[in-house]
Amino acid sequence: MTSAERLRRALNWLNLSTPLGLALAAATGCRTRPGPHGLLLAHGYRPVLPKAAAFTVGNVVFFRPAAAALAGNPVLLGHEARHSTQYAACLGLPFLPLYGLAALWSLWRTGDPASRNVFERLAGLSAGGYTERPLRIRPGQLRHMRARPAQTRKRP
Repeated sequence: MTSAERLRRALNWLNLSTPLGLALAAATGCRTRPGPHGLLLAHGYRPVLPKAAAFTVGNVVFFRPAAAALAGNPVLLGHEARHSTQYAACLGLPFLPLYGLAALWSLWRTGDPASRNVFERLAGLSAGGYTERPLRIRPGQLRHMRARPAQTRKRP
């Protein structure tokens, strides 16, 4: 484990995001084990939300039963490690509502909670298994997009 990963692990313990992740793992019957990058891997997450096959709370990465094989994917684990760093940077638990707002913004702009979510983009959309979706055109935008007649300028 690198010194940056040790620092992240310590910050996420101090900011209570990793203890929250471990409490969630215990409450949902997940089995936890150490993983790479100072992460803890929690297998067997069954509740409906969030819908993702894998997600992170502090330094704890949760996997649904059908997604257990993803725990061996170094690209996905790198993506989840970046989310763990985001918890440390956002001082822990404030990351959750900030992530929720970013997901709502993305959902409003694209119909997808990840495409324009700043946290997913910084963690790497494709590394997380996401596909970037185009921006939706809003009704108010249509009038701005209509062709306007060219304005002529009078010369003095």
